[in-house]
Amino acid sequence: MRWFIRFCEKIKYLGLLGLPGLFLDYRLFDFFWLFWLFGFVGIFYNFPVFLQSLKQLWGMLYVPLHYGSHFPNKSNYCCKVKYSLPFTGTWTVVNGGVDKKFSHSWNIPAQRYAYDFLILNENGKSFTGDAEKLAAYHCYDRDILAPADGQVIEIGSRCPESLILGNGRVDCSARDIRGNYILIRHGESEYSLLAHLKPGSISVKAGEVVRSGQKIARCGNSGNSSEPHLHFQLQNGISFYSSAGLPIEFEAISAEPAPNYSVFDPRPLPLTEGLPECYITRGYNVRNL
Repeated sequence: MRWFIRFCEKIKYLGLLGLPGLFLDYRLFDFFWLFWLFGFVGIFYNFPVFLQSLKQLWGMLYVPLHYGSHFPNKSNYCCKVKYSLPFTGTWTVVNGGVDKKFSHSWNIPAQRYAYDFLILNENGKSFTGDAEKLAAYHCYDRDILAPADGQVIEIGSRCPESLILGNGRVDCSARDIRGNYILIRHGESEYSLLAHLKPGSISVKAGEVVRSGQKIARCGNSGNSSEPHLHFQLQNGISFYSSAGLPIEFEAISAEPAPNYSVFDPRPLPLTEGLPECYITRGYNVRNL
């Protein structure tokens, strides 16, 4: 079924051949417009994700209007809790920062200050061996830890691992873009979300109190994920769609430029001059001290 969905996603673009029909009176061009109908196959096959996209769109409209110039940023917001990195060992930040240019997803309110973490080796590679196998990735199945004391508010644990399609493509069969996830309340209006967790690895339940550094799951590739990694963000409410993202202040961590990072990601790296030590950004190897 997945190959058929991917085929429909590609063939729908034949509908572009119908554009000349806007200027020329040939019925053949009307026929090509019908190819756009193949785009609905993917929508109905993965309707839950389509609904999530609509909710995110609503959040993109509502949250900026609600907060206006008071949207949290590194200048006007100070975390009530100091956070540690939610893993052991050295991982690499491959998405995320506290400025618009290097943000994970600046226009998606809850994900404005989110981070994606994985493990790169000294050659800038995230895997060794067969790139289609989950076990080949250095971060896969690694322990994920609670970033601070708190209470588990919500978990999602029904998503299988997504296929690795390569070239940054994402398996369209994911039923929740977060995949398997844990939402933790750390204080008033501070919630952390840890996503794309390995199926069957979540070791906590809703309502449970967790301590900083406690093992709560393992890294996976569930949901809207192109390869195994950890998505980590801080938000000011429970909702994944209508909360405001919060810049995360870490304590007792080290951050150093990742060697050969450009092999994995050719995008320009951010300048860190003037960036407080509590913040991290893309292109850096980070670990807890």
